[in-house]
Amino acid sequence: MTDLRIRGAARPRTLRGPVGTSLRVEPRALVTGLLLTAATVVLAVVLIGTGDFEMAPGDVVRTLLGNGTPADDFIVNDLRLPRVLVAILVGAALGMSGAVFQSVSRNPLGSPDMLGFGYGSAVGALVVITMFKGGATEVALGAVVGGVLAGAAVYLLAYRKGIHGYRLVLVGIGASAVLVAVIQYLIAKAQLVEATRAMVWLTGSLAGRDWEQVWPLLITCAVLFPLVLGQSRALRVIEMGDDAAYALGVPVERTRMLLMLAAVLLTTAAAAAAGPISFVALAAPQLARRLTRSPGSNLLTGALMGTVLLLASDLASQRAFGADQLPVGVVTGLVGGVYLLWLLVTERRAGRI
Repeated sequence: MTDLRIRGAARPRTLRGPVGTSLRVEPRALVTGLLLTAATVVLAVVLIGTGDFEMAPGDVVRTLLGNGTPADDFIVNDLRLPRVLVAILVGAALGMSGAVFQSVSRNPLGSPDMLGFGYGSAVGALVVITMFKGGATEVALGAVVGGVLAGAAVYLLAYRKGIHGYRLVLVGIGASAVLVAVIQYLIAKAQLVEATRAMVWLTGSLAGRDWEQVWPLLITCAVLFPLVLGQSRALRVIEMGDDAAYALGVPVERTRMLLMLAAVLLTTAAAAAAGPISFVALAAPQLARRLTRSPGSNLLTGALMGTVLLLASDLASQRAFGADQLPVGVVTGLVGGVYLLWLLVTERRAGRI
């Protein structure tokens, strides 16, 4: 990940506020964020109207505003709106966590997918499913605990007088390999019913999501998003290197640990709500960076891009394959695999790998 200003980026503007406050605004990033927000709203309305009982966008909007029929109100608010809200929150959480890890590691491959945190959540969930036969709440808690433990292990193994980007990625890849082996072992030793349930969870799906998944994820995002965004300036300085960050008075290790913990919690909360949705955290920050042409972490645009990617993938999973609806994790895996190959070729041509 380059530390230089991206060619063609618009000159940022600083807006002065009261009592010496200021806000740095980059026009292209602002326009990109507004367009991604509009795309999120449009995709959400279309998704709510998608299903066995099709609804026109106008009917969806009217029902959301409280003017629909009782039948429409049940379909929209009880059946479909929670699924769409989970998709929005999961996409935003993965997009922001991916932006944090890519900035901390200064590597476009430094995402939760590559660092093993998603696999840690999977191991935690599968232990609950296969060994303790736990319910949905216990599985979600196991996913969070597994992801946090995996994150702590990767951080400690990669730490050597600080965290170096490529060392973090390499340790994460090694941890991913070990965790994949543990996942395969748990599935092989499980009974048929538990193994089937584990495979369904591992696919990553938004089907059947209700308000029980919305509220914990919403609270997690409401707490962690402001915390991460509040550290965006320090994160941007850390991208220039530890020596420069120390010289500018940034407490590097404390800031890095805080941001990584927040990103791990966002990743595990997303996995607890929808299973391991692959490649969104990898692709969203890079796509946002290319749209904004802006240096830095692009935290907010990365989150919005993650939301758009997941909503679009869910729409494709329901409409692009006829009567056979695919779990959204399959669609993101197909698209993300192609993107990963393209990213590797691009990085190799640029001489960065």
